[in-house]
Amino acid sequence: MLNPSLRQAARVTWRAVAMLAICLPAHALNPLKVVACEPEWAALTQELAGAHASVYAATQALQDPHAIQARPSLIAAVRNAELLVCTGAELEVGWLPVLLRQSGNAAVQPGKPGFFEAAEHVRMLEVPTRLDRADGDVHAEGNPHIQTDPRNIGLVAQALSRRLGELDPAHTADYQRRLADFNQRWGQAVQRWTQAAAPLKGLPIVVQHQGFPYLEAWLGLRQVAALEPKPGVEPSSTHLSGVLSQLQRQPARVIVRAAYNDGRGAQWLAERARLPVVVLPFTVGANDRAKDLFGLFDDTLDQLLKAAR
Repeated sequence: MLNPSLRQAARVTWRAVAMLAICLPAHALNPLKVVACEPEWAALTQELAGAHASVYAATQALQDPHAIQARPSLIAAVRNAELLVCTGAELEVGWLPVLLRQSGNAAVQPGKPGFFEAAEHVRMLEVPTRLDRADGDVHAEGNPHIQTDPRNIGLVAQALSRRLGELDPAHTADYQRRLADFNQRWGQAVQRWTQAAAPLKGLPIVVQHQGFPYLEAWLGLRQVAALEPKPGVEPSSTHLSGVLSQLQRQPARVIVRAAYNDGRGAQWLAERARLPVVVLPFTVGANDRAKDLFGLFDDTLDQLLKAAR
């Protein structure tokens, strides 16, 4: 049995612990609840936050990120989120507004600290000079598929780390430390990928969807045709025949599509044009190798280099 002085000391200690728990921000005791709209941002958030965040990915790699159903499970996840990390640039325009409205979570609405759009922190490509639905799935702010250039991932990491620190100031030092570590590893990897990709400069490619302008800009790839007649519109047999005729005048070396794309059109063209099809992961989790951000680009570069030989 504790003597009176020890019992008194124990009561003081527990009272201090209780007061500390009351005074500390919730994030100091519980992980920050994060919902990431796409797998690449879920992976980046986990890199930067570690155990300080619980990350839920709203989509997976084999889903078309333009067309997602606002399922009850997604609504519930957003309702409980403290931070929502999305691409933006209208990539999620078909489903994110529904989640935001039905979740009723004021903390993650646009304009609030809990709402983060990656596209705001990079230079956008393919910004349209006109907006007309007759042109297909055109995004007013530019092409939203920014994650295919690893340099963009690095830029987003800086901004996302700052946002994590703003929402969870008790762990700001940890976020800064993890960002510095990520920057070092990521910078070395980008340099290695860029050097290895030198043979790809000028490589003429056919793409299925206009999802690779940032990859093309980074590596110097040259797009000569697209299987989709308009962004987001599946190719007809007539259009595919037209692409085949175009390739006789303007040859390509590779057909590129994302893992989530329907592969039938690419395969039809590949058989007739005698071109290899490269199925790029496009985001984290699309194949066994692309299990994280580093594996995503390792696999992307290796596949392109192999097909270009």
